[in-house]
Amino acid sequence: MNQTKEIMKQHRICVIVPTYNNATTVVSVVEKILLMTDDVIVVIDGCTDDTRERLDEAQVNVVRVDYPENRGKGHALVAGFKKALEMKYDYAITMDADGQHKPEDIPVFVETLQQHPGSLIIGARNLHQENMPQGNTFANKFSNFWFKIQTGIALQDTQTGYRLYPLHRLSGLRWITSRYEAELELLVFSAWANIPIHSISVHVYYPPKGERVSHFRPFADFARISILNTVLCFLAVFYGWPRRIIHQLLHHGQVL
Repeated sequence: MNQTKEIMKQHRICVIVPTYNNATTVVSVVEKILLMTDDVIVVIDGCTDDTRERLDEAQVNVVRVDYPENRGKGHALVAGFKKALEMKYDYAITMDADGQHKPEDIPVFVETLQQHPGSLIIGARNLHQENMPQGNTFANKFSNFWFKIQTGIALQDTQTGYRLYPLHRLSGLRWITSRYEAELELLVFSAWANIPIHSISVHVYYPPKGERVSHFRPFADFARISILNTVLCFLAVFYGWPRRIIHQLLHHGQVL
């Protein structure tokens, strides 16, 4: 554990935890992360439950970004990135606050970063494990297909929120939306910016139905993802693919 903390400090890596009404799990998640690193930013995305009070009672030593109105996952991530850059971090690991991601996987991200500095690292889930929501599985397969069309890159899990971002390489990227599907958009624009993307296997926990707190709205979010993919496919033809092709020709002398 101490070795992981030392390496994370050396490479200026923090952990960002966006949360919206995850009061029953956020403290436990943060306490487990603090076993791995002292550098944690919690983004309170307009929570209306007692998230703030529980964090106060637990007296966890984290930096908070707090605003009163719920703005969505994309906005929370951007707010966390901005705070991390203000604090001079070079990398940020993002984790959900509902307990599905295991902080014990953080050392795997760190080890992979040491092997591939400057990369965006994706924590790929096992999409066939027990209790995996069927709506999530379908949405992920749908996104995986269109991501390959838009970028030429095949990924196992484009919907995971467990990622390591190279913060300084994200400068200049723009988001179309601030909601759930912003993570997919960020991934596509990172690929177009020729940021190397590597996948690692991570553990995930989904509680039994009835105990799960999820803000994923199958119909509304799937519709938004569909609209986003339509826009991204258009941009891929006129911006994304030409940029990737030119980069490949200039740096490798070949196309993909």
